[in-house]
Amino acid sequence: MSNSTIALNGSIAKYYASHAYCEASALKNLRIETAEITGGNAGMQIAPEQGAFMGLMAALIDARHILEIGTFTGYSSLAMALACKAQITAVDVSEQWTSIARAAWTRAGVADRIALRLDGGHSAIADLLKQGKANSFDLCFIDADKPSYDAYYEGALNLVRVGGLIMIDNVLWGGAVADQKAQDADTSALRALNDKVLADIRVQMVLVPIGDGMMLVRKV
Repeated sequence: MSNSTIALNGSIAKYYASHAYCEASALKNLRIETAEITGGNAGMQIAPEQGAFMGLMAALIDARHILEIGTFTGYSSLAMALACKAQITAVDVSEQWTSIARAAWTRAGVADRIALRLDGGHSAIADLLKQGKANSFDLCFIDADKPSYDAYYEGALNLVRVGGLIMIDNVLWGGAVADQKAQDADTSALRALNDKVLADIRVQMVLVPIGDGMMLVRKV
């Protein structure tokens, strides 16, 4: 028994990996393809257990409209699309990486429910608000350029309905957020956002140590 989160290493890490999630073949194939094609950039893809967790969250809240800021090769959007019937707005800036996503969505039969925009998070948020989409999304996932996380968080709070969920990836940043010697722009932005969310009376929050750390935020 323990009143703190168990450390995952050795035999328990192997046990966890074999019991933590069920990965659909479409997701497994995309994960393998991403590793083969993107090389050193494959680390930008979420962990498979994160995909399973996100899909479960989307299904639990019966999400119908999802906003994703940061798509890469489409694993996270595919995981959510397979788990629920939501229409997904996926936002990125890379035609190269999202071309892999488009093909994966098509093979999985969910491409008709995922609208891809390549104008980036700032532009997409401003445009969606201009279209009158405030308070219309059930869920928003943020996994893009870290110095913009605060702006994406504020945008998500405007776009997500009351009771909706915001999920923010990489908030532990390989442990760097706890190292005060790390003062680079990415780490500083994540550290500041974590502090902000913790004190934000507009939300309920919990930081889950899955993958590289995921912040779950419920708008109240």
